[in-house]
Amino acid sequence: MSNTYFPKIDKIEYEGPDSDNLMAFSYYDENRKIAGKTMKEHLRFAVAYWHTFFNENGDPFGPGTIEYPWHKSSDPMENAKHRVDAAFEFITKLGVPYYCFHDRDIAPEGSSVSESEKNLHEIVKLLKAQQEETGVKLLWGTANVFSHPRYMNGASTNPDFDVVCQAGAQVKAALDATVELGGANYVFWGGREGYMHLFNTRMRRELDHMGTFLRAARDYGRKIGFEGNFLIEPKPMEPTKQQYDFDSATVIGFLREQDLLDDFKLNVEANHATLASHSFAHDLTVAAENGLLGSIDANRGDNQNGWDTDYFPTDLYDAAEAMIVVLENGGIAPGGLNFDAKIRRNSTDLEDLFHAHIGGIDTFARGLIMADSIINDPLYKELRDDRYASFDSGKGKEYENGSVTLENLRDLAEEKGEPAKRSGKQELLENLFNRHIR
Repeated sequence: MSNTYFPKIDKIEYEGPDSDNLMAFSYYDENRKIAGKTMKEHLRFAVAYWHTFFNENGDPFGPGTIEYPWHKSSDPMENAKHRVDAAFEFITKLGVPYYCFHDRDIAPEGSSVSESEKNLHEIVKLLKAQQEETGVKLLWGTANVFSHPRYMNGASTNPDFDVVCQAGAQVKAALDATVELGGANYVFWGGREGYMHLFNTRMRRELDHMGTFLRAARDYGRKIGFEGNFLIEPKPMEPTKQQYDFDSATVIGFLREQDLLDDFKLNVEANHATLASHSFAHDLTVAAENGLLGSIDANRGDNQNGWDTDYFPTDLYDAAEAMIVVLENGGIAPGGLNFDAKIRRNSTDLEDLFHAHIGGIDTFARGLIMADSIINDPLYKELRDDRYASFDSGKGKEYENGSVTLENLRDLAEEKGEPAKRSGKQELLENLFNRHIR
């Protein structure tokens, strides 16, 4: 591991909430046990290769504002090699166990399929050597089949079969790389899997093509020894007007229809949930209650901005609500919390990358502490259980078991008369939540 790009920054350590060291964790003590597991085991943090080492703070209105010292060469492959050194120096100093990548983040596209594969294979060898030296692991890999102009009408849903072939070549190579690097999961993010206008779209055909593509990828992955989860990442819009993977519920319906539930789960992102007009916890809950919560992209959006801002998470309420879902789900392994987040456009110092990740890590560590405290508060469980007590016995229990007819319901309504009002205790629950801020 090099000490070239962040020489003034030492390993980030836990120093507790009373420390005034801004280059230390205040709440993330990786060895602290909560609900039978360490924080490190619960949270399984990962650094996103694309935002952290490749994105130079550009946006739709202007070019990048940060100059990375690992991007000094005119040769894209040389830059890719320097990026590997910078990435592992950063990840090991931050002290997180995982990273994630798109194929084009780690290696540049070549002038042909073969050249692209050669570039990727060369960088994978370097990544593997760094993993062996540092102990850092790959949480998941994926293919960027949305940025290149050929994918302007989608990848697996593209109406041109030649484009589908190109996407297949990319996904095959990305799966090869993920398996070579011991990746625990493989993600499909359908950045343009949707449509811009119905007048030129055959929706049913495109959805079936996407199912066919995913089955082919699954079959190939299993053939080469991939044993982890395949993950679909829901997103409602941007850049495509109407995404086929709109939200957790939509993706689950698609997976069920295409008979893919045995191999696929969901990678839920906070900012994508809010773009779908849901809360982060809502989309996590939909996935979890269907047994399909696979992994999490930890970031947040801007309530005044209708696009995917990918800010680092700092909202304790969001983090605590998310961790309640994770704890009640029994965890997210072999998934984790990937910081699919970027520093702001006016953050131009390399140390800002550390401040951003430290803040996100502490936010979720604090959220985990709060979530465990809330779950173990007897009043929390009591208030929720009491709301459904009428279904725990008698005719309510029979109804849940499917043995009460519509006629029975009518007769019971006549017999029982107007129901008494039962408070949802919303304000009490919100106050209870606040009491557990630590």
